[in-house]
Amino acid sequence: MNRSCRILALAGSTRQESYNRRLVRLAAEGAREAGAETTVIDLRDYPLPLFDEDLEAREGLPEAARQLRAAFQAHDGLLIASPEYNSSLPAVLKNAIDWLSRPQPGEAPLACFNGKVAAILSASPGALGGLRGLVHLRAILSNINVLVLPEQIAVPRAHEAFADGNRLRDEAQHRAVLRLGARLVEVVRRLAG
Repeated sequence: MNRSCRILALAGSTRQESYNRRLVRLAAEGAREAGAETTVIDLRDYPLPLFDEDLEAREGLPEAARQLRAAFQAHDGLLIASPEYNSSLPAVLKNAIDWLSRPQPGEAPLACFNGKVAAILSASPGALGGLRGLVHLRAILSNINVLVLPEQIAVPRAHEAFADGNRLRDEAQHRAVLRLGARLVEVVRRLAG
């Protein structure tokens, strides 16, 4: 159980004050406390054009996609906090997944995703906390060979849920997010033997 474990954490939002950025940082803290090497990235740092096979055929994989691929491939597990946009996941997150799923010479199909374990969570101003979007995210990740933990967290009324920084006002909810990060580390280690 002392195996090194690397977790990549990201939010499916590029908004500077995104509730999901705060939420994924909190979950990453839980993974870190469980002994994982945790990297939090910002999709803003990987500006990608809309996925277009003609563009890909003409110019190859964009540099930002290459960098994002390297980050995904260097980690064992994924923590993804995704807002809900019109009952689904944001275009920026889906677009990143689409670019990362493209086959590359000398690699197995879905090399960025094969063998990965993910924990998903969401924060939304709505009463459901982004649950509908998590259904779509879970389906997409599962279909590209990511093992998604059955546990997930949706934080409703996110505009009222956070105190300072990444702290949630509800102590039980705060601890649950930390536990989800730790649970991801536990499962990654168990699967690695």
